[in-house]
Amino acid sequence: MEERILGKTGLRVSAFAFGGIVVRNTTADEAKNAVAEAVERGISYFDVAPSYGDAQQMLGPALEPWRAKIYLACKTEKRTKKEALEALHNSLKLLRTDYFDVYQMHGVDPADVDTVLGPGGALEAFVEAKKQGLVRNIGFSTHFDEVAVRLINAFDFDTLLFPVNWACRLKNGLSTAALEAAARKNMGRIAIKALAERAKEPRDDGYPKCWYRPIFDDPALAELALRFTLSQDVHTAVSPGDLRMLRLGLSVMEKYQGSPPPLSAEELAELRRRAGEVEHTVFQAAIPK
Repeated sequence: MEERILGKTGLRVSAFAFGGIVVRNTTADEAKNAVAEAVERGISYFDVAPSYGDAQQMLGPALEPWRAKIYLACKTEKRTKKEALEALHNSLKLLRTDYFDVYQMHGVDPADVDTVLGPGGALEAFVEAKKQGLVRNIGFSTHFDEVAVRLINAFDFDTLLFPVNWACRLKNGLSTAALEAAARKNMGRIAIKALAERAKEPRDDGYPKCWYRPIFDDPALAELALRFTLSQDVHTAVSPGDLRMLRLGLSVMEKYQGSPPPLSAEELAELRRRAGEVEHTVFQAAIPK
């Protein structure tokens, strides 16, 4: 598996990462086997969040034998200092670790920015936790370019977790501004939704851990999509929350000995054509007008 330096963090992470929701609603043995398979196939970066059901409880014991060899990222949706610190300590306990390599504000919306940055906001908790050694690097995730740019300009974050999806980028320009702003500050850039096809519809089923429709039935498109994301100035792409999709992504990586090449002009044209056929992308716009 190709490894890339995660920006200013200095962490050498696998180019394809483990989405922790994969182990939600599994048995202890299933979680243990999924983690072991991922590590043995080259994954070194694991991402999880309290909002992923019981994923923290399942991932903690499964990761314990590997903790010294992997990087663990967690998140919180809490927006105040008090609540964020409580969430951090609970996640550390559930995941059976003394620290997180990366800790992130999860899913920041436009209405959240002033709260997290203001007095008593979550950012104060993150800064305090980093000083105490409970977290090594601090970052955030959002689905809005405008939010990413505002936060990046307001504070020296270490990482950005952002949707870098072929259809959203080619149709709506989503992630262009966010990645450019993050790159200027040498932030670690972590992609999500690389293997998403479109917004989920009522008729879609079979992948309950994915709130979007993953590219599960078109290996050629999945390969183009993942290669596209990994060529967009990111350091790693997190797998969808399904073991079958994790394995699909790993198979693409292994097809190219762990380092998939960028798309050719012809492949990019084909992906652009396919993007034009997606009526409802996972996210609709880059920056709200």
